[in-house]
Formats: sequence, C-alpha cells, structure tokens
Amino acid sequence: MTFMEATIDGLLAMVAEYQPNADLAKIREAYDYAAKAHGDQKRESGEPYIIHPLKTAINLAEMKLPQNIVIAGLLHDVPEDTKSSLEDIKEHFGEDVAKMVAGITKVGTIKYRGVERYIENLRKMFLTLAEDVRVVIIKFADRLHNLETLQAKEPKKQYRIALESLEIYAPIANRLGMGEIKGRLEDAAFRFVLPKEYEWAENLQQTALTKQHDYLENVLAQTRKTLDDTGLEYIDVHGRVKHLYSLYKKLLKHDRNIAGIHDIIAIRVIVKNIADCYAALGVIHGKWTPLKGRIKDYIAQPKPNGYRSLHTTVFCEGGEIVEFQIRTEEMHQAAEFGIAAHWSYDEQKVAAAKENKEAPGFDWVAQLTEIQKEISDRQQYLKNLEEVKIDIFKDRIFVFTPKGDVIDLPEDSTPVDFAYLIHTELGNTCTGARVNDEMASLDKPLKSGDVVEIITDKSRKGPNPDWLKFVKTRHAKTHIRQYARSSIASWISSVIPKKLLKK
Repeated sequence: MTFMEATIDGLLAMVAEYQPNADLAKIREAYDYAAKAHGDQKRESGEPYIIHPLKTAINLAEMKLPQNIVIAGLLHDVPEDTKSSLEDIKEHFGEDVAKMVAGITKVGTIKYRGVERYIENLRKMFLTLAEDVRVVIIKFADRLHNLETLQAKEPKKQYRIALESLEIYAPIANRLGMGEIKGRLEDAAFRFVLPKEYEWAENLQQTALTKQHDYLENVLAQTRKTLDDTGLEYIDVHGRVKHLYSLYKKLLKHDRNIAGIHDIIAIRVIVKNIADCYAALGVIHGKWTPLKGRIKDYIAQPKPNGYRSLHTTVFCEGGEIVEFQIRTEEMHQAAEFGIAAHWSYDEQKVAAAKENKEAPGFDWVAQLTEIQKEISDRQQYLKNLEEVKIDIFKDRIFVFTPKGDVIDLPEDSTPVDFAYLIHTELGNTCTGARVNDEMASLDKPLKSGDVVEIITDKSRKGPNPDWLKFVKTRHAKTHIRQYARSSIASWISSVIPKKLLKK
C-alpha cells in the first residue's frame, strides 16, 4: 500500500481480516476525529497531515495489533499538533487510548540539542518501555513513516533522525524480537546515514538477486514437490531477501566479499506444528546434503529475544549453498513482529500482554528500570551510556550453565561477565573457567551454545582490576570498580592515622 493508496477503508479491511470482532465504526470515528483536528495541516512533503497518522495506523495493523492500539496510532499527534486535548480523547475513546496517546506525546517532546537530545530520547524510550511497551510499538510505526518521507526534510535533520533510528529505535525493536520492524527501520535509515555504502550494498544485492532469481525459483519448486511427495503438509514455502543494512554489516565481516554470504535469499518453510518442523528438516536433508555445523535449533534453544526457528544450510543443485528456515505460523509471526505478536484479542490475555507477562526474554526491561533509578544525574548517565548500550543493544548470545540454565549476555562477553550475572560472589572469587569441558582463559569471548563452568577460590579476596580491560557488561564493570574503590579506601585507612582522617 503506497502513500497515495493509504485509505481509511483499506485500514478497516486490514483490521477486519485479523480481528473480525473489532469495532470498525470506532476506528473510523478516530480517523474522522483526527482528520477534523488536523484540518488543513500539511507535512513538509506537501501531503495532507492526516496521511501520516493513517499510515502509522496501517503499520500497526500490519502487525495485527488490537483496535485500541490502531486507534491510538490514528490519534497520536492530535494533542501535540492540534487544539484537541487529551481530555477530549479520553472522553471520546476511553482511558486506555488516552493513556497511550499521552505516552507518545511524552516520548516525542524533546527540548535538548546534540548529545543532550540523544540522551534524553534514550532515557524516555527506556522509561516508556518499562511503563507500557505498546507506546514504543506505536513510536516504531510512527518512525517508519517518518523515515519513508525523510527526503522532505533538510539534510541535517535527515541525518539526525536516521542516526537516532539506527542507534535507538532499531536496537530496541531487535530486543523486542521485532525482526521485520528492525529491518525496515534500519533500511530506511541506512540511505541517509551512509549514502555511499547504501548505494554500494544495494548494487551488490541487486546483482546477486538477478543472478540467483531463476535458480532459487527452481529450488522453491523442488522444495514444494519434495514435501508434497512425502505427504508433509505445509502452509507456505517462500523466499526471503535479507534486509540491506543487515547484508551490509555481514559484508563488513566477510571483507566486503559477497561470495561468503549464503543467506542473501533464504527459503522459509512454514508448517502446522513443531513436529512438522523437524519432519520438514529431515525431508530437506534427505533431498540435499547439509553443511556441517550449520544446523541451528532455535526451537529447542530460542534466542534471547524469543526468536524460534530451525535453520539449516545445504548444498543444492550444482553445489550452490542455500539456507532454509523452518518454523510454525505462530513462530513466523513472532519472528516478524516479536512482542507485538503476543497480543491476543481475548480480553484477559490482552491484560496479561500489557503487563508483559506473555513476552519471552523481556526481563531486560526490568534491568532498564533499575538503571534509570541508579543513574539520575545527566552527566553520570552520559559517562555510563556506552556500557548501558552494550548491555541492552549489542547482539546477544546465550550460553549455558552446567545444569542447562540459559544465560543471556551481550556478544563477546567473557566467563567473568557470565560469573557476575549469576552471582556477585561467583564473580569476585572466580579464578578460571571450563568452556565446553575445556579449560579457558577468563578473557575468552564466549559464543552462543557454549556450556560454561566457573572455577572459584573461596580464599580469593576479590576481583582483579585488570578484568576491566576485557569485561563487556555494565554489571561486571560496576562490581569490579566497587571492589577496587573499597580496596583503596581500606588501604588509605590502614596507612593514615584515624585522627588525620577525621580532620
């Protein structure tokens, strides 16, 4: 649906398809209310302002979100940009909608410039996440349309908004498991932040797609036929093109050589249930030879953000390498839209979803709340910002304790980070580690799937300050620094007479 094709009738048709019991009249009333409130207002692109809230609501409907969130999307700019108030919205559309609109207005009001603006935006996003994740999802939908029409703004604003989208919005979407939204935010921002790299990556991708198109159509046809021949029912078999920014980051890891990237296009097989996922994996391996070490079971061991799927890479016709992703329809919806996919239209389940009780891997939001309490001073927040970003935004890995418990860590974390996340005392007294039953140094970067056992010495007095050179998590750094400070204080009190310290 293009900007010009975006209509209220199109939005209503989308909502009716996934939520048959929705009050479509109420959604139309919200559209009419917003259209009247915004009146003759125009956006910088020249189009009527109402197109923006409408497109925001359509983005939310694409995630199959309940009607109140869609209504809040239609009304999200009304209190800030028109004469209508939050009280008016509450009177017409209820307290729940008014609460979401108030949250969006609060996040959107940033008075600072430069780094101060960046920090304040980050703080508000974090606090809003902890209070009501629905508000942040509406902000994603709002930001997506703003990025799609960013060319209407002057270059400095284009760069600031796009960079903010890459550094704040997309990583939060990733932590919420919203893979499709993360990819769309990144791709829309990429062209404004790194225009030359965008053009280079786009040309490489288009060349690769042109070369592989016929070949992959053949593999898709053979996959469907092989599944049909074995009697395994499937819901869909389709190709997925890798998002451009994700491809660019992977190209950098492969010395800019696209030949080393095998998932520019992946084939997705959507089946009815988990048993069929594993059955489909067996059928595909019976047809083509899998690459050793490239089978990933994210169903048995989901990613920290809740992502579930089976991945396998195989040698197809002519020795070409192709990646397959096998999942149920529910897993597919969750992989695309993350926490947004956990909403149900049953009222009790909606209430539970609002409290984030149904969202896997969401405990990091509680960590954010604690960080907000700990760091109230703006200058201190700036100093701690990089550590906070690593803890929250860096790509995540999951490693295991010897008992099989899953520990979620930032990429490149070490056994010391692992130890401190389990217990402060374990971190303070660790002297070594076994990774996958082999002795490993304490600065060894861990990988997803590693089984880590910490070796301790109870007589050890505390952590080594040199660990600060390699630990990655804010949690580990904080405890190591605290111990170092207390050790210095103890030393000072032992060598300087108490009478002098009191003066």
